[in-house]
Amino acid sequence: MRFDTSIVQARYRSPLGSMIVAATARGVAGVWFDGQRHLPDHCDWPERPGDPLLVRAIAQLDEYFAGQRIAFDLPLDLQGGSPFQQSVWQALLGIPPGGTTSYAALSQRIGQPAAVRAVGAAVGRNPVSVVVPCHRVVGSNGALTGYAGGLERKGALLRLEGALM
Repeated sequence: MRFDTSIVQARYRSPLGSMIVAATARGVAGVWFDGQRHLPDHCDWPERPGDPLLVRAIAQLDEYFAGQRIAFDLPLDLQGGSPFQQSVWQALLGIPPGGTTSYAALSQRIGQPAAVRAVGAAVGRNPVSVVVPCHRVVGSNGALTGYAGGLERKGALLRLEGALM
């Protein structure tokens, strides 16, 4: 993944663990749980907890985790991924809160029905966890499969949204 040189970060304490929220001049570029797979090296990114976009993103995450927000209203900077990854991440934004889809259905949605494995890999590399809802993608049989932040967190997010009991 490539990140714009204007990237800044702030720490966020979610009910599911500490997170890093990052933004560029174009939009939110990252939301990661500490220790999640594919977490980029962010050590050199300046800490800017007062950055207006980071403040807004953290406020919306607070509302989401409190059950007061079902959709995010934030500009996104997804330019760090390949064109294929960006198409998958855009398709994730079309999964409604409280809903789920399968990797196969997501492959169909982007017009690449034979690319299920590649779609799965792109979903796993989604840099904006929670906001770009990769947690809403499940196996064809409805089973919880793969989540870079851990299956326990995936289940918690889906329960929060009412997709799981």
